[in-house]
Amino acid sequence: MAETPTARRRVLVVEDDPVINQAVADRLAAEGYDVLRAWDGPDAVAVAATSEPDVVVLDVMLPGFDGHEVCRRIQADRPVPVLMLTARTDEADVLVGLGVGADDYLTKPFRMRELVARISALLRRVDRAAELAGRRALELGELRVDGPARRVWRGEEEVRLTPTEFDLLLCLAATPGAVVTREKLLAEVWGWDDAAGTTRTVDSHIKGLRAKVGADLVRTAHGVGYALETGGTP
Repeated sequence: MAETPTARRRVLVVEDDPVINQAVADRLAAEGYDVLRAWDGPDAVAVAATSEPDVVVLDVMLPGFDGHEVCRRIQADRPVPVLMLTARTDEADVLVGLGVGADDYLTKPFRMRELVARISALLRRVDRAAELAGRRALELGELRVDGPARRVWRGEEEVRLTPTEFDLLLCLAATPGAVVTREKLLAEVWGWDDAAGTTRTVDSHIKGLRAKVGADLVRTAHGVGYALETGGTP
């Protein structure tokens, strides 16, 4: 059974397959979560708007409109961590989901234990993000990062980041120029203690961050991690 604080967390499960929807809802309820359910795109957006869930478990393929559009609309209304469920492993498909504001993804078929662990990790990330966002504004070469306001500028142009991209940037900005390992990023941003097999999540989000702030500012240390450069060199 989940700890008492988890019982106050609300999860919206969006899945058009009734068997999977019921199975996920039953497992999360058994873990102590308050579970809400939806079966199509429009219903998911409506339920999210009225119930304000703490996390959303979202299937990509849905009637009405797909999970990517659901995620886009939910995030435009109110930032909330989203775990996407996908039957595809194509990296481009995953990047589309991350680009519209998803925080993590699971490929079907998945184990319920892993689903519960990912949700718990997402909620820990939200709690850690609140701490990171409280840091003072940072001036890093061309970059200006306002932690409390969660806004970023490169030069005079504001850069629009997803919640996870912003948290990654803050983590890298804490030690400019120094390489931060993938495992540390997982622990600091997502709250995952066991990083085995999950570093692709970091790589996917870093691609999105690099595309927005500039490839020259996010350096890859192959096989290790990433660093935020402030001098404008690749």
